[in-house]
Amino acid sequence: METSSVSPLPARPLHKLLLLAPLLFAAHVAEEAPGFVTWVNSHIDRDITQDVFWTVNLTGLLITLAVVLFEWLSRSRGSALVALAWLGLIMAGNAVLHVGGAIVYSGYAPGVITALLLYVPFTVLAIASALRTRRLSASAVSIAVIIGALPMLAHGYMIVFRGTRLF
Repeated sequence: METSSVSPLPARPLHKLLLLAPLLFAAHVAEEAPGFVTWVNSHIDRDITQDVFWTVNLTGLLITLAVVLFEWLSRSRGSALVALAWLGLIMAGNAVLHVGGAIVYSGYAPGVITALLLYVPFTVLAIASALRTRRLSASAVSIAVIIGALPMLAHGYMIVFRGTRLF
């Protein structure tokens, strides 16, 4: 009997995979936009405004585009580390914030659906790409994603458990 050596998730070059990141980010912001400011303001002591929401998210989108461009132009270990650290912040850490908020407050946290359905699988695919193409070691990938996620995790902890925010 012949066994197949085809992987269920073929390795996609990170630079090509990252082209989806701005689209996923935009989809996440579209889910958040109608209710995130109201939701977060109902749980924190320092309100945010709709202007702050849009400024933060526009900045995030521009950084995402810059990270994608850096990876396309460089395709180096450094650009892969930057990309994975950014995905750790903007996608993995963000998903933890949304899921944590939904669990702690026993209800829908605007952004939780795209965080789970888009951000988590995409981050896993990006990590798999870096590992399967042997661009980075497992320890380098882990460190990049964890260090990248730390600011979002701190921010999420402050919102969900302390009722305040970093910015």
